[in-house]
Amino acid sequence: MVQRGCSYAKRVKEVNEIYDKYARMGLSNRAIWRRHIWPVYGISEKTFYNYINASAEARIERKLRQLEMGL
Repeated sequence: MVQRGCSYAKRVKEVNEIYDKYARMGLSNRAIWRRHIWPVYGISEKTFYNYINASAEARIERKLRQLEMGL
């Protein structure tokens, strides 16, 4: 079953996973964006920060749970 309207939630999840991995290593947010996020996703630094903040939104959390459950 294909999920509709989940691409934003999926990108937020992927970007936050990359962010969490490198933030634990002590890299700055800008270095993480420049070295690991921008080359893959081609998003601006502002969008990167929006994705980090969006991971805490209830709407995005619901979509992520739906993706994990395969609904």
